[in-house]
Amino acid sequence: MNITYIKSSFPGIVVKISVASGEYVTSGQELVILEAMKMENAITAPCAALIQNILISEGQVVNKGDILFEYQSDFSESQISKEVRDVVDAPIESSLKELRTRKALLTDEARPEAENRRVSKGQNTIRQNIEQLVDPDSFKEYGGYVIAAQQSRRSMDDLLRNTPADGLVSGRGHINGESFTDHTECVIMGYDYTVLAGTQGTMNHMKMDRMISLAKDLHLPVILFAEGGGGRPGDVDVHTIAGLYISTFVEFASLKNVVPTISIVSGYCFAGNAALAGSSDLIIGTKNISLGMGGPAMISGGGLGDFHPREVGPAHIHTQNGVIDVLAEHESEAIQIAKKYLGYWQGRRKNWEEDSQLELQNFIPENRKRTFNIRHLIKILADRDSLLELRPEYASGLITCLARINGIPIGIIANNSEEQAGAITASNARKAADFLDKCDGYSIPVISLIDTPGIMVGPEAEKEGTVRAAGALFVSGANFKPPFLSIVLRRAYGLGAMAMMGGSTRASDFTISWPTGEFGAMGLEGAVQLGYRKELEAIKDEEARAATYNKMVEEAYERGKALSMATMFEIDDVIEPKDTRSWILSGINFYNRNT
Repeated sequence: MNITYIKSSFPGIVVKISVASGEYVTSGQELVILEAMKMENAITAPCAALIQNILISEGQVVNKGDILFEYQSDFSESQISKEVRDVVDAPIESSLKELRTRKALLTDEARPEAENRRVSKGQNTIRQNIEQLVDPDSFKEYGGYVIAAQQSRRSMDDLLRNTPADGLVSGRGHINGESFTDHTECVIMGYDYTVLAGTQGTMNHMKMDRMISLAKDLHLPVILFAEGGGGRPGDVDVHTIAGLYISTFVEFASLKNVVPTISIVSGYCFAGNAALAGSSDLIIGTKNISLGMGGPAMISGGGLGDFHPREVGPAHIHTQNGVIDVLAEHESEAIQIAKKYLGYWQGRRKNWEEDSQLELQNFIPENRKRTFNIRHLIKILADRDSLLELRPEYASGLITCLARINGIPIGIIANNSEEQAGAITASNARKAADFLDKCDGYSIPVISLIDTPGIMVGPEAEKEGTVRAAGALFVSGANFKPPFLSIVLRRAYGLGAMAMMGGSTRASDFTISWPTGEFGAMGLEGAVQLGYRKELEAIKDEEARAATYNKMVEEAYERGKALSMATMFEIDDVIEPKDTRSWILSGINFYNRNT
Protein backbone atom coordinates (compact mmCIF):
# COMPACT_ATOMS: atom_id res chain seq x y z
CA MET A 1 0.00 0.00 0.00
CA ASN A 2 1.38 3.38 -1.05
CA ILE A 3 0.53 5.98 1.60
CA THR A 4 0.99 9.67 0.71
CA TYR A 5 0.61 12.75 2.90
CA ILE A 6 -1.16 16.05 2.35
CA LYS A 7 0.55 18.87 4.22
CA SER A 8 -0.51 22.43 4.96
CA SER A 9 1.25 25.04 2.84
CA PHE A 10 0.45 27.87 5.30
CA PRO A 11 -0.58 28.34 8.94
CA GLY A 12 -4.24 28.64 9.88
CA ILE A 13 -7.23 27.43 11.87
CA VAL A 14 -9.19 24.38 10.69
CA VAL A 15 -12.69 25.73 10.00
CA LYS A 16 -14.22 22.76 8.22
CA ILE A 17 -13.20 19.22 7.34
CA SER A 18 -15.11 18.22 4.22
CA VAL A 19 -14.28 14.49 3.98
CA ALA A 20 -14.16 11.44 6.21
CA SER A 21 -11.73 8.57 6.65
CA GLY A 22 -12.35 5.79 4.17
CA GLU A 23 -13.88 8.16 1.63
CA TYR A 24 -12.89 8.25 -2.02
CA VAL A 25 -12.26 11.71 -3.45
CA THR A 26 -11.70 13.07 -6.95
CA SER A 27 -8.91 15.33 -8.15
CA GLY A 28 -9.61 18.91 -7.10
CA GLN A 29 -12.27 17.97 -4.53
CA GLU A 30 -12.31 20.13 -1.40
CA LEU A 31 -10.75 18.42 1.66
CA VAL A 32 -10.46 21.07 4.34
CA ILE A 33 -10.98 24.81 4.87
CA LEU A 34 -8.27 26.73 6.74
CA GLU A 35 -8.87 30.28 7.91
CA ALA A 36 -5.97 32.71 7.87
CA MET A 37 -6.11 36.52 8.06
CA LYS A 38 -9.96 36.40 8.03
CA MET A 39 -9.92 34.57 4.69
CA GLU A 40 -11.00 30.98 4.07
CA ASN A 41 -8.64 28.88 1.97
CA ALA A 42 -9.61 25.51 0.52
CA ILE A 43 -7.08 22.68 0.31
CA THR A 44 -8.05 20.21 -2.41
CA ALA A 45 -7.14 16.66 -3.39
CA PRO A 46 -4.18 16.53 -5.81
CA CYS A 47 -5.60 13.40 -7.50
CA ALA A 48 -8.26 10.71 -7.21
CA ALA A 49 -7.56 9.08 -3.84
CA LEU A 50 -8.82 7.13 -0.84
CA ILE A 51 -8.57 9.07 2.44
CA GLN A 52 -6.92 6.77 5.01
CA ASN A 53 -6.46 8.98 8.07
CA ILE A 54 -7.48 12.49 9.08
CA LEU A 55 -4.85 13.91 11.42
CA ILE A 56 -6.57 17.21 12.28
CA SER A 57 -9.79 18.36 13.94
CA GLU A 58 -12.01 21.41 13.51
CA GLY A 59 -10.80 24.40 15.55
CA GLN A 60 -7.23 23.15 15.56
CA VAL A 61 -4.38 25.54 14.75
CA VAL A 62 -1.96 24.10 12.20
CA ASN A 63 1.41 25.33 11.06
CA LYS A 64 2.99 25.34 7.65
CA GLY A 65 4.21 21.82 6.87
CA ASP A 66 1.88 20.01 9.30
CA ILE A 67 0.44 16.74 7.97
CA LEU A 68 -3.32 16.99 7.49
CA PHE A 69 -4.29 13.72 5.74
CA GLU A 70 -2.91 10.36 4.78
CA TYR A 71 -4.27 8.97 1.49
CA GLN A 72 -3.84 6.08 -0.92
CA SER A 73 -3.81 6.67 -4.68
CA ASP A 74 -2.64 3.32 -6.14
CA PHE A 75 -6.01 1.75 -7.03
CA SER A 76 -7.80 0.95 -10.28
CA GLU A 77 -10.70 2.92 -11.77
CA SER A 78 -13.07 0.06 -10.96
CA GLN A 79 -12.31 0.48 -7.27
CA ILE A 80 -13.67 4.06 -7.18
CA SER A 81 -16.88 3.99 -5.18
CA LYS A 82 -20.29 5.31 -6.18
CA GLU A 83 -19.67 8.23 -3.85
CA VAL A 84 -16.88 9.49 -6.09
CA ARG A 85 -19.13 9.31 -9.16
CA ASP A 86 -21.83 11.14 -7.23
CA VAL A 87 -19.35 13.92 -6.47
CA VAL A 88 -18.53 14.27 -10.18
CA ASP A 89 -22.22 14.54 -11.05
CA ALA A 90 -23.10 16.76 -8.10
CA PRO A 91 -25.22 19.89 -8.66
CA ILE A 92 -23.26 22.99 -9.62
CA GLU A 93 -22.61 25.72 -7.12
CA SER A 94 -25.67 27.90 -6.48
CA SER A 95 -24.11 31.10 -7.84
CA LEU A 96 -23.22 29.38 -11.12
CA LYS A 97 -26.72 27.97 -11.31
CA GLU A 98 -28.18 31.45 -10.87
CA LEU A 99 -25.92 32.79 -13.61
CA ARG A 100 -27.01 30.11 -16.04
CA THR A 101 -30.66 30.70 -15.21
CA ARG A 102 -30.29 34.42 -15.91
CA LYS A 103 -28.36 33.67 -19.09
CA ALA A 104 -31.18 31.48 -20.33
CA LEU A 105 -33.62 34.39 -19.99
CA LEU A 106 -31.66 36.29 -22.65
CA THR A 107 -32.30 33.68 -25.35
CA ASP A 108 -35.12 33.68 -27.89
CA GLU A 109 -36.24 30.33 -26.49
CA ALA A 110 -37.11 32.02 -23.20
CA ARG A 111 -39.81 34.09 -24.97
CA PRO A 112 -41.36 31.86 -27.65
CA GLU A 113 -44.43 34.08 -28.11
CA ALA A 114 -42.29 37.12 -28.91
CA GLU A 115 -40.16 35.07 -31.31
CA ASN A 116 -43.26 33.71 -33.05
CA ARG A 117 -44.59 37.24 -33.56
CA ARG A 118 -41.38 38.19 -35.34
CA VAL A 119 -41.56 35.11 -37.53
CA SER A 120 -45.18 35.85 -38.42
CA LYS A 121 -44.09 39.29 -39.67
CA GLY A 122 -41.28 37.83 -41.76
CA GLN A 123 -38.62 39.34 -39.51
CA ASN A 124 -35.72 38.02 -37.46
CA THR A 125 -35.13 38.54 -33.77
CA ILE A 126 -32.21 40.81 -32.93
CA ARG A 127 -30.18 37.83 -31.71
CA GLN A 128 -30.82 35.98 -34.97
CA ASN A 129 -29.65 39.06 -36.89
CA ILE A 130 -26.46 39.32 -34.87
CA GLU A 131 -25.79 35.61 -35.33
CA GLN A 132 -26.03 36.08 -39.12
CA LEU A 133 -23.81 39.18 -39.00
CA VAL A 134 -20.80 38.08 -36.95
CA ASP A 135 -18.28 35.32 -37.45
CA PRO A 136 -19.22 32.12 -35.55
CA ASP A 137 -18.74 32.25 -31.77
CA SER A 138 -17.13 35.69 -31.90
CA PHE A 139 -19.84 37.84 -30.31
CA LYS A 140 -19.16 38.99 -26.75
CA GLU A 141 -22.19 40.68 -25.22
CA TYR A 142 -21.95 43.74 -22.98
CA GLY A 143 -24.71 44.53 -20.49
CA GLY A 144 -26.87 41.52 -21.23
CA TYR A 145 -28.18 41.28 -17.68
CA VAL A 146 -29.48 44.85 -17.58
CA ILE A 147 -33.24 45.30 -17.16
CA ALA A 148 -35.54 48.28 -17.59
CA ALA A 149 -35.36 51.01 -14.95
CA GLN A 150 -38.87 50.19 -13.71
CA GLN A 151 -38.31 48.28 -10.47
CA SER A 152 -40.47 50.71 -8.53
CA ARG A 153 -43.53 49.79 -10.59
CA ARG A 154 -42.90 46.19 -11.74
CA SER A 155 -41.72 42.98 -10.08
CA MET A 156 -38.19 41.74 -10.59
CA ASP A 157 -39.47 38.50 -12.11
CA ASP A 158 -41.56 40.50 -14.61
CA LEU A 159 -38.61 42.68 -15.60
CA LEU A 160 -36.23 39.74 -15.95
CA ARG A 161 -38.64 37.88 -18.21
CA ASN A 162 -39.98 40.75 -20.26
CA THR A 163 -37.22 43.39 -20.45
CA PRO A 164 -34.03 41.37 -21.12
CA ALA A 165 -31.00 43.54 -21.87
CA ASP A 166 -33.38 46.52 -21.54
CA GLY A 167 -34.24 46.04 -25.18
CA LEU A 168 -30.73 46.67 -26.56
CA VAL A 169 -28.35 43.83 -27.38
CA SER A 170 -24.82 45.19 -27.58
CA GLY A 171 -21.31 43.83 -27.78
CA ARG A 172 -18.24 43.19 -29.90
CA GLY A 173 -17.75 40.63 -32.63
CA HIS A 174 -15.72 39.85 -35.72
CA ILE A 175 -17.13 40.31 -39.24
CA ASN A 176 -15.69 39.08 -42.57
CA GLY A 177 -12.94 37.16 -40.86
CA GLU A 178 -12.94 34.66 -43.72
CA SER A 179 -11.87 37.41 -46.13
CA PHE A 180 -9.67 39.71 -44.03
CA THR A 181 -7.13 39.05 -41.31
CA ASP A 182 -7.15 42.55 -39.79
CA HIS A 183 -9.77 45.16 -38.94
CA THR A 184 -12.54 42.60 -38.51
CA GLU A 185 -13.66 43.45 -34.97
CA CYS A 186 -16.75 45.65 -34.77
CA VAL A 187 -19.17 47.06 -32.25
CA ILE A 188 -22.69 45.75 -32.78
CA MET A 189 -25.80 47.24 -31.21
CA GLY A 190 -29.38 46.31 -31.89
CA TYR A 191 -32.71 47.40 -30.51
CA ASP A 192 -35.02 44.49 -29.71
CA TYR A 193 -38.51 45.37 -30.91
CA THR A 194 -39.97 42.52 -28.84
CA VAL A 195 -38.93 44.41 -25.68
CA LEU A 196 -41.08 47.49 -25.08
CA ALA A 197 -41.31 48.12 -28.86
CA GLY A 198 -37.56 48.74 -29.14
CA THR A 199 -37.82 51.98 -27.19
CA GLN A 200 -34.79 53.82 -25.85
CA GLY A 201 -34.62 53.42 -22.09
CA THR A 202 -32.38 54.75 -19.36
CA MET A 203 -30.25 51.65 -19.09
CA ASN A 204 -29.90 50.95 -22.80
CA HIS A 205 -28.75 54.55 -23.31
CA MET A 206 -26.01 53.81 -20.77
CA LYS A 207 -25.09 50.66 -22.66
CA MET A 208 -25.00 52.48 -25.96
CA ASP A 209 -22.78 55.23 -24.53
CA ARG A 210 -20.40 52.55 -23.31
CA MET A 211 -20.23 50.86 -26.71
CA ILE A 212 -19.74 54.15 -28.57
CA SER A 213 -16.86 54.99 -26.26
CA LEU A 214 -15.25 51.63 -27.01
CA ALA A 215 -15.73 52.14 -30.74
CA LYS A 216 -14.02 55.51 -30.58
CA ASP A 217 -11.16 54.42 -28.33
CA LEU A 218 -10.44 51.14 -30.15
CA HIS A 219 -11.25 52.46 -33.64
CA LEU A 220 -13.96 49.87 -34.28
CA PRO A 221 -16.72 50.18 -36.91
CA VAL A 222 -20.28 50.27 -35.59
CA ILE A 223 -23.28 48.40 -36.93
CA LEU A 224 -26.66 49.40 -35.48
CA PHE A 225 -29.99 47.65 -35.91
CA ALA A 226 -32.07 50.77 -35.40
CA GLU A 227 -35.62 49.44 -35.38
CA GLY A 228 -37.69 50.88 -32.53
CA GLY A 229 -40.17 53.40 -31.29
CA GLY A 230 -37.95 56.15 -29.90
CA GLY A 231 -37.83 57.44 -26.33
CA ARG A 232 -39.46 55.53 -23.45
CA PRO A 233 -41.44 57.49 -20.86
CA GLY A 234 -42.00 54.61 -18.39
CA ASP A 235 -38.55 54.35 -16.76
CA VAL A 236 -39.61 55.82 -13.43
CA ASP A 237 -36.63 54.61 -11.38
CA VAL A 238 -34.58 57.54 -12.63
CA HIS A 239 -35.93 60.97 -11.77
CA THR A 240 -35.62 63.37 -14.69
CA ILE A 241 -37.77 65.95 -16.44
CA ALA A 242 -36.88 65.96 -20.13
CA GLY A 243 -33.65 63.95 -20.32
CA LEU A 244 -32.16 66.34 -22.84
CA TYR A 245 -28.76 65.92 -21.19
CA ILE A 246 -28.42 62.42 -22.71
CA SER A 247 -25.16 62.24 -24.63
CA THR A 248 -25.89 59.22 -26.85
CA PHE A 249 -26.80 61.22 -29.93
CA VAL A 250 -23.86 63.60 -29.89
CA GLU A 251 -21.42 60.77 -29.15
CA PHE A 252 -22.79 58.60 -31.94
CA ALA A 253 -22.64 61.53 -34.37
CA SER A 254 -19.04 62.22 -33.34
CA LEU A 255 -18.01 58.87 -34.86
CA LYS A 256 -18.36 60.35 -38.36
CA ASN A 257 -15.07 60.12 -40.26
CA VAL A 258 -13.58 58.29 -37.27
CA VAL A 259 -15.03 54.82 -37.94
CA PRO A 260 -17.69 53.56 -40.35
CA THR A 261 -21.20 53.56 -38.94
CA ILE A 262 -23.92 51.44 -40.55
CA SER A 263 -27.59 51.38 -39.62
CA ILE A 264 -29.92 48.58 -40.66
CA VAL A 265 -33.57 49.59 -40.47
CA SER A 266 -36.43 47.12 -40.68
CA GLY A 267 -40.03 47.67 -39.59
CA TYR A 268 -40.92 50.74 -37.54
CA CYS A 269 -38.11 53.17 -36.75
CA PHE A 270 -39.10 56.51 -35.23
CA ALA A 271 -37.80 59.47 -33.22
CA GLY A 272 -34.53 58.73 -31.37
CA ASN A 273 -33.95 55.49 -33.27
CA ALA A 274 -34.40 57.38 -36.55
CA ALA A 275 -32.05 60.13 -35.38
CA LEU A 276 -29.30 57.56 -34.81
CA ALA A 277 -29.93 55.98 -38.20
CA GLY A 278 -29.80 59.39 -39.83
CA SER A 279 -26.41 60.08 -38.22
CA SER A 280 -24.91 56.94 -39.76
CA ASP A 281 -22.66 56.84 -42.81
CA LEU A 282 -24.91 54.26 -44.41
CA ILE A 283 -28.58 53.40 -44.00
CA ILE A 284 -29.70 50.03 -45.30
CA GLY A 285 -33.48 49.80 -45.28
CA THR A 286 -35.77 46.86 -45.91
CA LYS A 287 -38.93 47.13 -47.97
CA ASN A 288 -41.19 46.98 -44.91
CA ILE A 289 -39.79 50.07 -43.19
CA SER A 290 -41.58 53.04 -41.73
CA LEU A 291 -38.87 55.57 -40.93
CA GLY A 292 -39.57 58.99 -39.50
CA MET A 293 -38.54 61.57 -36.93
CA GLY A 294 -41.84 61.01 -35.13
CA GLY A 295 -44.26 58.12 -34.96
CA PRO A 296 -48.07 58.22 -35.11
CA ALA A 297 -48.46 59.15 -31.43
CA MET A 298 -46.16 62.15 -31.76
CA ILE A 299 -47.80 63.22 -35.01
CA SER A 300 -51.26 63.00 -33.50
CA GLY A 301 -50.13 64.76 -30.32
CA GLY A 302 -48.88 67.64 -32.45
CA GLY A 303 -52.27 68.04 -34.02
CA LEU A 304 -51.01 66.93 -37.41
CA GLY A 305 -53.51 64.14 -37.99
CA ASP A 306 -53.89 60.45 -37.37
CA PHE A 307 -51.82 58.03 -39.42
CA HIS A 308 -51.01 54.34 -39.47
CA PRO A 309 -47.30 53.70 -38.90
CA ARG A 310 -46.99 52.33 -42.44
CA GLU A 311 -47.97 55.75 -43.77
CA VAL A 312 -45.00 57.44 -42.10
CA GLY A 313 -41.80 57.30 -44.17
CA PRO A 314 -42.27 54.14 -46.28
CA ALA A 315 -39.40 52.72 -48.30
CA HIS A 316 -40.33 54.21 -51.67
CA ILE A 317 -40.26 57.73 -50.20
CA HIS A 318 -36.83 57.32 -48.68
CA THR A 319 -35.21 55.74 -51.73
CA GLN A 320 -36.30 58.75 -53.79
CA ASN A 321 -35.27 61.42 -51.29
CA GLY A 322 -31.88 59.86 -50.60
CA VAL A 323 -32.39 58.93 -46.95
CA ILE A 324 -31.91 55.23 -47.67
CA ASP A 325 -28.57 54.39 -49.26
CA VAL A 326 -29.38 50.80 -50.18
CA LEU A 327 -32.74 49.02 -50.21
CA ALA A 328 -32.86 45.34 -49.26
CA GLU A 329 -35.63 42.80 -49.57
CA HIS A 330 -35.37 41.70 -45.94
CA GLU A 331 -33.06 41.76 -42.91
CA SER A 332 -30.92 38.82 -44.00
CA GLU A 333 -30.12 40.56 -47.30
CA ALA A 334 -29.49 43.82 -45.45
CA ILE A 335 -26.92 42.03 -43.28
CA GLN A 336 -25.08 40.76 -46.36
CA ILE A 337 -25.02 44.31 -47.76
CA ALA A 338 -23.65 45.63 -44.46
CA LYS A 339 -20.88 43.04 -44.54
CA LYS A 340 -20.02 43.99 -48.12
CA TYR A 341 -19.94 47.71 -47.29
CA LEU A 342 -17.75 47.07 -44.24
CA GLY A 343 -15.35 45.13 -46.45
CA TYR A 344 -14.37 48.27 -48.39
CA TRP A 345 -13.11 49.75 -45.12
CA GLN A 346 -11.40 46.51 -44.11
CA GLY A 347 -9.01 46.65 -47.05
CA ARG A 348 -7.83 44.79 -50.11
CA ARG A 349 -9.12 41.37 -51.12
CA LYS A 350 -6.46 38.88 -52.10
CA ASN A 351 -8.51 37.31 -54.89
CA TRP A 352 -10.54 38.98 -57.63
CA GLU A 353 -11.77 38.49 -61.16
CA GLU A 354 -12.16 41.01 -63.97
CA ASP A 355 -14.21 41.09 -67.13
CA SER A 356 -12.63 41.53 -70.56
CA GLN A 357 -11.69 45.17 -70.90
CA LEU A 358 -12.01 44.90 -74.67
CA GLU A 359 -15.75 45.42 -74.13
CA LEU A 360 -14.92 49.07 -73.39
CA GLN A 361 -13.16 49.74 -76.69
CA ASN A 362 -16.29 50.75 -78.62
CA PHE A 363 -18.63 51.28 -75.69
CA ILE A 364 -19.31 54.99 -76.34
CA PRO A 365 -21.77 55.44 -79.26
CA GLU A 366 -20.31 56.95 -82.43
CA ASN A 367 -23.28 59.34 -82.44
CA ARG A 368 -22.19 61.88 -79.83
CA LYS A 369 -25.82 62.60 -78.93
CA ARG A 370 -26.73 58.98 -78.17
CA THR A 371 -27.02 57.92 -74.52
CA PHE A 372 -25.36 54.80 -73.10
CA ASN A 373 -25.65 52.64 -69.97
CA ILE A 374 -23.06 54.00 -67.55
CA ARG A 375 -23.86 51.35 -64.92
CA HIS A 376 -22.93 48.60 -67.37
CA LEU A 377 -19.68 50.42 -68.19
CA ILE A 378 -18.79 50.60 -64.48
CA LYS A 379 -19.61 46.91 -64.06
CA ILE A 380 -17.12 46.00 -66.81
CA LEU A 381 -14.45 48.32 -65.42
CA ALA A 382 -14.60 47.12 -61.81
CA ASP A 383 -13.73 43.74 -60.34
CA ARG A 384 -16.44 41.20 -60.86
CA ASP A 385 -19.22 41.29 -58.20
CA SER A 386 -17.50 44.13 -56.36
CA LEU A 387 -20.03 46.93 -56.96
CA LEU A 388 -22.30 48.47 -54.36
CA GLU A 389 -24.30 51.44 -55.64
CA LEU A 390 -25.49 53.95 -53.06
CA ARG A 391 -28.73 55.95 -53.42
CA PRO A 392 -29.52 54.64 -56.92
CA GLU A 393 -33.00 56.20 -57.13
CA TYR A 394 -32.00 59.57 -55.67
CA ALA A 395 -30.38 62.13 -58.00
CA SER A 396 -29.99 59.38 -60.59
CA GLY A 397 -28.23 61.70 -63.05
CA LEU A 398 -25.08 61.02 -61.03
CA ILE A 399 -23.98 57.54 -59.97
CA THR A 400 -22.14 56.92 -56.70
CA CYS A 401 -20.83 53.46 -55.90
CA LEU A 402 -18.12 51.55 -54.13
CA ALA A 403 -16.14 48.92 -55.99
CA ARG A 404 -12.71 47.30 -56.28
CA ILE A 405 -9.91 47.33 -58.83
CA ASN A 406 -7.54 44.37 -58.43
CA GLY A 407 -9.08 43.88 -55.00
CA ILE A 408 -8.36 47.47 -53.89
CA PRO A 409 -11.38 49.43 -52.58
CA ILE A 410 -12.35 52.50 -54.62
CA GLY A 411 -15.20 54.97 -54.87
CA ILE A 412 -16.74 55.92 -58.22
CA ILE A 413 -18.72 58.99 -59.24
CA ALA A 414 -20.11 59.05 -62.77
CA ASN A 415 -22.42 61.19 -64.87
CA ASN A 416 -25.45 59.37 -66.24
CA SER A 417 -26.35 60.59 -69.74
CA GLU A 418 -29.70 58.79 -69.54
CA GLU A 419 -30.92 61.29 -66.91
CA GLN A 420 -31.12 64.93 -68.04
CA ALA A 421 -28.14 64.30 -70.32
CA GLY A 422 -25.86 63.94 -67.30
CA ALA A 423 -26.19 67.60 -66.31
CA ILE A 424 -25.27 68.25 -62.68
CA THR A 425 -28.39 69.27 -60.79
CA ALA A 426 -28.47 70.51 -57.21
CA SER A 427 -29.35 67.05 -55.92
CA ASN A 428 -26.64 65.46 -58.09
CA ALA A 429 -24.07 67.86 -56.64
CA ARG A 430 -25.14 67.19 -53.05
CA LYS A 431 -25.07 63.45 -53.63
CA ALA A 432 -21.56 63.62 -55.11
CA ALA A 433 -20.26 65.92 -52.36
CA ASP A 434 -21.62 63.64 -49.62
CA PHE A 435 -20.01 60.65 -51.29
CA LEU A 436 -16.63 62.38 -51.64
CA ASP A 437 -16.73 63.34 -47.96
CA LYS A 438 -17.47 59.72 -47.04
CA CYS A 439 -14.57 58.37 -49.11
CA ASP A 440 -12.26 61.11 -47.85
CA GLY A 441 -13.10 60.27 -44.25
CA TYR A 442 -12.08 56.64 -44.72
CA SER A 443 -9.16 57.18 -47.14
CA ILE A 444 -10.79 55.52 -50.14
CA PRO A 445 -9.54 56.73 -53.58
CA VAL A 446 -12.16 58.02 -56.01
CA ILE A 447 -12.48 57.61 -59.78
CA SER A 448 -14.55 60.21 -61.61
CA LEU A 449 -16.09 59.10 -64.91
CA ILE A 450 -17.05 62.27 -66.75
CA ASP A 451 -19.73 62.79 -69.39
CA THR A 452 -21.56 66.02 -68.59
CA PRO A 453 -22.78 69.07 -70.47
CA GLY A 454 -22.21 71.09 -67.30
CA ILE A 455 -24.13 72.31 -64.28
CA MET A 456 -27.89 72.60 -64.77
CA VAL A 457 -29.00 76.20 -65.32
CA GLY A 458 -32.28 78.05 -65.54
CA PRO A 459 -34.95 79.47 -63.20
CA GLU A 460 -36.17 76.03 -62.10
CA ALA A 461 -32.66 74.88 -61.33
CA GLU A 462 -32.05 77.88 -59.10
CA LYS A 463 -35.15 77.04 -57.05
CA GLU A 464 -33.29 73.91 -55.95
CA GLY A 465 -30.36 75.87 -54.51
CA THR A 466 -27.92 74.89 -57.24
CA VAL A 467 -25.46 77.66 -56.36
CA ARG A 468 -24.83 76.29 -52.87
CA ALA A 469 -24.97 72.65 -53.98
CA ALA A 470 -22.45 73.16 -56.78
CA GLY A 471 -20.24 75.09 -54.39
CA ALA A 472 -20.35 72.18 -51.95
CA LEU A 473 -19.12 69.84 -54.67
CA PHE A 474 -16.18 72.14 -55.43
CA VAL A 475 -15.36 72.35 -51.71
CA SER A 476 -15.44 68.57 -51.25
CA GLY A 477 -13.22 68.07 -54.29
CA ALA A 478 -10.74 70.74 -53.22
CA ASN A 479 -10.32 69.16 -49.79
CA PHE A 480 -10.21 65.54 -50.91
CA LYS A 481 -7.00 63.88 -49.68
CA PRO A 482 -6.83 60.34 -51.18
CA PRO A 483 -6.12 59.90 -54.91
CA PHE A 484 -8.73 61.55 -57.14
CA LEU A 485 -8.56 60.17 -60.69
CA SER A 486 -10.47 61.86 -63.52
CA ILE A 487 -11.38 59.96 -66.68
CA VAL A 488 -13.31 61.78 -69.42
CA LEU A 489 -15.52 59.37 -71.33
CA ARG A 490 -17.17 61.89 -73.64
CA ARG A 491 -18.42 65.41 -72.80
CA ALA A 492 -16.45 67.57 -70.38
CA TYR A 493 -17.96 71.03 -70.53
CA GLY A 494 -17.57 74.04 -68.29
CA LEU A 495 -17.89 74.23 -64.54
CA GLY A 496 -19.67 70.90 -64.39
CA ALA A 497 -16.66 69.09 -65.80
CA MET A 498 -14.34 71.01 -63.49
CA ALA A 499 -16.45 70.08 -60.47
CA MET A 500 -16.30 66.41 -61.53
CA MET A 501 -12.48 66.70 -61.71
CA GLY A 502 -12.09 67.97 -58.17
CA GLY A 503 -11.86 71.58 -59.36
CA SER A 504 -9.83 71.53 -62.59
CA THR A 505 -7.91 69.23 -64.90
CA ARG A 506 -4.86 69.89 -62.71
CA ALA A 507 -6.64 69.21 -59.42
CA SER A 508 -6.82 65.44 -60.01
CA ASP A 509 -3.90 63.06 -59.57
CA PHE A 510 -4.38 62.52 -63.27
CA THR A 511 -6.91 63.69 -65.85
CA ILE A 512 -7.06 61.44 -68.87
CA SER A 513 -9.58 60.95 -71.65
CA TRP A 514 -10.87 58.30 -73.95
CA PRO A 515 -10.61 59.24 -77.67
CA THR A 516 -14.33 60.11 -77.58
CA GLY A 517 -13.66 62.99 -75.16
CA GLU A 518 -15.02 66.45 -75.97
CA PHE A 519 -13.97 69.58 -74.07
CA GLY A 520 -15.14 73.14 -73.89
CA ALA A 521 -15.70 76.08 -71.58
CA MET A 522 -19.41 75.43 -72.18
CA GLY A 523 -21.55 73.36 -74.52
CA LEU A 524 -20.06 73.87 -77.97
CA GLU A 525 -23.33 74.66 -79.71
CA GLY A 526 -24.10 77.27 -77.10
CA ALA A 527 -20.57 78.64 -77.30
CA VAL A 528 -20.90 79.18 -81.04
CA GLN A 529 -24.31 80.83 -80.68
CA LEU A 530 -23.03 83.10 -77.92
CA GLY A 531 -19.58 83.87 -79.29
CA TYR A 532 -20.55 84.40 -82.92
CA ARG A 533 -24.03 85.83 -82.57
CA LYS A 534 -23.30 89.04 -84.46
CA GLU A 535 -21.55 87.22 -87.29
CA LEU A 536 -24.41 84.76 -87.65
CA GLU A 537 -27.08 87.46 -87.46
CA ALA A 538 -25.29 89.29 -90.27
CA ILE A 539 -25.97 86.38 -92.62
CA LYS A 540 -29.47 87.03 -93.94
CA ASP A 541 -29.95 83.80 -95.88
CA GLU A 542 -31.22 81.15 -93.44
CA GLU A 543 -29.62 78.22 -95.26
CA ALA A 544 -26.28 79.99 -95.45
CA ARG A 545 -26.55 80.95 -91.78
CA ALA A 546 -27.28 77.34 -90.80
CA ALA A 547 -24.38 76.07 -92.89
CA THR A 548 -22.01 78.57 -91.34
CA TYR A 549 -23.25 77.66 -87.86
CA ASN A 550 -22.77 73.91 -88.45
CA LYS A 551 -19.27 74.52 -89.80
CA MET A 552 -18.37 76.58 -86.72
CA VAL A 553 -19.71 73.83 -84.46
CA GLU A 554 -17.66 71.19 -86.30
CA GLU A 555 -14.56 73.35 -85.96
CA ALA A 556 -15.28 73.77 -82.25
CA TYR A 557 -15.57 70.00 -81.84
CA GLU A 558 -12.27 69.54 -83.67
CA ARG A 559 -10.55 72.08 -81.41
CA GLY A 560 -12.10 70.54 -78.31
CA LYS A 561 -11.50 66.87 -79.01
CA ALA A 562 -9.36 64.86 -76.62
CA LEU A 563 -6.24 64.72 -78.79
CA SER A 564 -6.34 68.50 -79.28
CA MET A 565 -6.54 68.96 -75.51
CA ALA A 566 -3.60 66.60 -75.01
CA THR A 567 -1.61 68.47 -77.65
CA MET A 568 -1.95 71.64 -75.59
CA PHE A 569 -1.27 69.63 -72.37
CA GLU A 570 -4.61 70.65 -70.86
CA ILE A 571 -5.07 66.96 -69.94
CA ASP A 572 -2.45 64.35 -69.10
CA ASP A 573 -3.11 61.72 -71.73
CA VAL A 574 -5.56 60.15 -74.15
CA ILE A 575 -5.83 56.38 -73.74
CA GLU A 576 -7.56 53.43 -75.27
CA PRO A 577 -10.52 52.42 -73.08
CA LYS A 578 -9.10 48.93 -72.51
CA ASP A 579 -6.14 50.50 -70.68
CA THR A 580 -8.29 52.29 -68.11
CA ARG A 581 -7.78 49.77 -65.30
CA SER A 582 -4.02 49.97 -65.75
CA TRP A 583 -4.12 53.75 -65.34
CA ILE A 584 -6.34 53.45 -62.28
CA LEU A 585 -3.93 50.99 -60.69
CA SER A 586 -1.02 53.35 -61.34
CA GLY A 587 -2.91 56.02 -59.43
CA ILE A 588 -3.93 53.98 -56.40
CA ASN A 589 -1.28 51.27 -55.94
CA PHE A 590 1.37 53.51 -54.37
CA TYR A 591 -1.22 55.14 -52.13
CA ASN A 592 -2.63 51.77 -51.15
CA ARG A 593 0.82 50.56 -50.07
CA ASN A 594 1.44 53.60 -47.93
CA THR A 595 -1.85 54.01 -46.03
